[in-house]
Amino acid sequence: MTTENDIVLIYFEDKPMTFARIEEIQADHKPDWYHVKLLMLQVPIQVVTWILRTAYISGSEFTMNGNRMRLEQVTCPEDPETAIPDEDIVDDTPKTGEKGKKVISFSDLKKH
Repeated sequence: MTTENDIVLIYFEDKPMTFARIEEIQADHKPDWYHVKLLMLQVPIQVVTWILRTAYISGSEFTMNGNRMRLEQVTCPEDPETAIPDEDIVDDTPKTGEKGKKVISFSDLKKH
């Protein structure tokens, strides 16, 4: 189950919309309903509170203003095999920018 401090991906009409961190989950006066305080990870940062059932917090689809919504918990992949090895990353950025200005590569800085 998704809990406080978890990161979730919010889907709007089956399309990923934004990420949010669950700041707080407090029980509502109705059984199995909760006030879920979300820190929307977007610019500008915004805090919202949604009243959701346990099933909705855990990923079941719900509607808001007639639109289908869903929260999906985001987990960091633990398998290092899923990460792209540094040697497979192709640096195809030009080494000089407009008007002869030099572009500094972050990967080159990492080597020193």
